Amino acid sequence: KYEGHEGHDHGHHAGVLLDRCQGIEMDAVAVTEEGIPYFFKGGHVFKGFHGKAELSNQSFAELDDHHHLGHVDAAFLMHFPDKPTEHDHIFFMLDTKVFSFYKHQLETGFPKDISEVFPGIPDHLDAAVVCPAPDCEEDAVIFFKGDEIYHYNVKTKKVEEKKFEGMPNCTSAFRFMEHYYCFHGHQFSKFDPKTGEVHGRYPKEARDYFMKCSKFDTTDHIERERCSRVHLDAITSDDAGNIYAFRGHHFLEQDAGNDTWAADTIESDFKELHSEVDATFSYENHLYMVKDDKVYVYKVGEPHTHLDGYPKALKEVLGVDGPIDAAFVCQDHHIAHVIKGQTVYDVDLKASPPVPVKEGSFTLFNKVDAAMCGPEGVKLFKGNHYFHFQSVKVMLMAKAIPEEHKTALELFGCDH
Repeated sequence: KYEGHEGHDHGHHAGVLLDRCQGIEMDAVAVTEEGIPYFFKGGHVFKGFHGKAELSNQSFAELDDHHHLGHVDAAFLMHFPDKPTEHDHIFFMLDTKVFSFYKHQLETGFPKDISEVFPGIPDHLDAAVVCPAPDCEEDAVIFFKGDEIYHYNVKTKKVEEKKFEGMPNCTSAFRFMEHYYCFHGHQFSKFDPKTGEVHGRYPKEARDYFMKCSKFDTTDHIERERCSRVHLDAITSDDAGNIYAFRGHHFLEQDAGNDTWAADTIESDFKELHSEVDATFSYENHLYMVKDDKVYVYKVGEPHTHLDGYPKALKEVLGVDGPIDAAFVCQDHHIAHVIKGQTVYDVDLKASPPVPVKEGSFTLFNKVDAAMCGPEGVKLFKGNHYFHFQSVKVMLMAKAIPEEHKTALELFGCDH
């Protein structure tokens, strides 16, 4: 038996190196209970917005035992806290069957026929997405098959067929940050789950917004960078109040007193860095950029000038070993606060050699992506959200995670 399975595995999954930056039409998308989007293609899954494909059967083993998994038709997370028997279960539709997983374990009794679990819903679906009230009139799951749309009422099990005029046939669909996205090919449209109406300039290119593809670039840098849901690598505001935010190969800049953002490649303004910054902070009209175990320093200006003698070793400049997650200096101070994992170090930038002092540790987050400090206090960035604290002291003493803010919408003013 084992050899047979081994043979099947090779025949089925091996030799397919999927690169989502080539423009793949995904089979299904589901957001896990941790809020991470899983994109399914063939027997593979991409977790989050960047990284390589993994075999789906490593995360959801039993899919393969039953179906020699070649693909998933549709997938969604049932997210209804008042329905404890199904809350946070991930459902997969494969041909005529439905699988229900809870914390990556197949629920007893599954797979079952789709017609048994969701009466009135057809087999061989294209896509599915959960639609809690008030997004839909009542808690529902929306199923897509060709141009047929089925609204399945979770409480009454009634099915309402809808016509979504003007919306392309979805090959996968998901709800993310309280918006509904329909994917068709490697493009997507944002739609209203009640009516299927698509507002705004759609379709847009999925590789611009939901994947981290460095070479791929068709649309306006600014729109894409402001609205991307991929986490920031680093962010800072300089003494004058200009903000710089770095992600992958690009950065966004907002000049003080101006609401609009500009975007460009890191290469164009900070060519020594090239891309992928770990942390950045501003001090005395200079931008300090940390990448791996090196520090690059630029004098703020048009253009920014890279200082002679840099890059220097991180250990020499800040006294800590890399890699670090984030760093910031609060206004008018000469203390760099360096975040590495859950530890915050204070480094006096006037002292030479630098002596990092462990200021404390925070348990609210296991890791942050970026941080900045300004007149309003400290912002910590994680995933596509940021969290605001009145001061470093408040941040270190906090016992509960403060209200989350959406980076794309609330900081960069993206409208979708």
